[in-house]
Amino acid sequence: MPHTAKNFFTPEQQKEILQAIGAAEHNTSGEIRVHLETSCKGDVLDCAAYIFKKLGMHKTEKRNGVLIYLSIENRKLAIIGDAGINALVPEDFWESTKELMVGRFREGKFLEGLTEGIAMAGMQLKKHFPYLAGDVNELSDDLSFGNN
Repeated sequence: MPHTAKNFFTPEQQKEILQAIGAAEHNTSGEIRVHLETSCKGDVLDCAAYIFKKLGMHKTEKRNGVLIYLSIENRKLAIIGDAGINALVPEDFWESTKELMVGRFREGKFLEGLTEGIAMAGMQLKKHFPYLAGDVNELSDDLSFGNN
């Protein structure tokens, strides 16, 4: 069976990804979403920016949403942070996170690469946007899927 966005990770692996998101968001007001696309037609950053907006990630109070976008067939990856987090992370942070993830992917360790990238984003969110009393989870943690 060819891989699609919905079946690339097993149900158990999807639970692990959700747990990684929950752990990364535990001590921050920041929001992390993972979107899996079967294929991306065009530039991966354009595709990711479209999904970022479609998921409403730009609507968080502190503009601290992070999207990790994977296109399965094209083997493309993009990480987009909103204006609030982008203003505070080191200039090469998203690129270095992406490089670590791609290194794991090349080893065939897709789950590990993704969960490590989520954890790295979570550490930066915690550092710059620590959890404060009254913070609410502004966006769903569920995985989102496209063109299956």
